[in-house]
Amino acid sequence: MSKNVARLRNQDSNPCIEESDGSRRCLDANNYNRDMCSTYFMRYKNCRKFWHNIMVQRRRDGVKPDMPTYEERQRILEAMGEKPY
Repeated sequence: MSKNVARLRNQDSNPCIEESDGSRRCLDANNYNRDMCSTYFMRYKNCRKFWHNIMVQRRRDGVKPDMPTYEERQRILEAMGEKPY
């Protein structure tokens, strides 16, 4: 596995692996008809936007690392009750 692929599959650096996998599975199941998978794409886009905003806020506040770890993200989502995306 290349370094780039390994980084994208790392749960600590990529908070939207589940949404990305869902989009890919939908495309595979629907013969790559993008119109059939628009909800999956929107869910992925909203996930990236949500965690990007968290990352930007943490940078402003001087919190390291910029992206919360997998465990921190799970606690954030549990505190919210459900995924906001």
